Amino acid sequence: MTSTTSPPTAGRRSDGPPSRPAPALRRSGRVRDRGASRVFRWAATGAGALILVVLAAVAVFLVLRAWPALTTPAAELTEKITWLRGADSLAAFVGPLVFGTVLAAALALLIATPIALGIALFISHYAPRRLASGLGYLVDLLAAIPSVVYGLWGALVLAPLVQPVWAWLNRYLGWIPLFGGDVSPTARVILTVGLVLAVMLLPIITAVSREVFLQTPRLHEEAALALGATRWEMIRTAVLPFARSGIISAAMLGLGRALGETMAVLMILSPGFLYSFKLLVAGQQQTIAANIAAQFPEANPLGVSALIATGLALFVITLLVNMAARAIVARRKDFSGAN
Repeated sequence: MTSTTSPPTAGRRSDGPPSRPAPALRRSGRVRDRGASRVFRWAATGAGALILVVLAAVAVFLVLRAWPALTTPAAELTEKITWLRGADSLAAFVGPLVFGTVLAAALALLIATPIALGIALFISHYAPRRLASGLGYLVDLLAAIPSVVYGLWGALVLAPLVQPVWAWLNRYLGWIPLFGGDVSPTARVILTVGLVLAVMLLPIITAVSREVFLQTPRLHEEAALALGATRWEMIRTAVLPFARSGIISAAMLGLGRALGETMAVLMILSPGFLYSFKLLVAGQQQTIAANIAAQFPEANPLGVSALIATGLALFVITLLVNMAARAIVARRKDFSGAN
């Protein structure tokens, strides 16, 4: 006798393992993930390309608008532009402006960088947590102050305060060419400008350096302390070498801010168009940005073109500075550290 089994009825409960999702559903989910990844990749690529497009557009704009001044004969240019009549050509006019711009930015960077690094190290490695948090917040607030406020403060408050100091430097260190000459009684000189710009650079350099110091691997710091190093020796041997490229980047960011600063320089400096290293004498130097702001309202079309040509020179200087900074940082990538 053969036994027969009835087929399973519909709706009967199965005791086996749960069924896996259908392959079609898995494929659809994978397709959606790939589509989202592709969209994100193209969006990121477009954002990166947009930076290059904007940079190229700025360069093209400066070249096109400066071209009339660059191609006009020097005699005609100096005849039509009143504030160029003291120069033989546009290049002879731009040269002192480039010199004054670089000098003011260099002074600001020399003053601001050591102070900013000291503040950043104090916040990251010395101050208690609550004090470090509050001090970091106050330093960041400095970046929110408008440059015109810095200019008012520098012209009305700082200049009278530092004038006796500049007179003392001139009296006792006047044999050094930097402090020689007839010191200005109003202190509206390039050294005062450098001091104000240094205060403006402090929040930028401090904030970047602080974050870089905090990224130092704990393994390096603990190893130095375990070997008997003091806190300063630990910072000197572990923190500073690791943060060297970040410090350079912070300094270059501050230098870019100093090169392009306008209102603070315009409100403080007594301008001149000389190649002069005298830091305490008025009427010696001028910066490109401040000169553009001073001459632009009353400039004729050819004068505007000449001012844009000076802006093109500032653009090239900033580009060269950033390229040099990238080259320096690239050389320091051999120190990566253990995380």
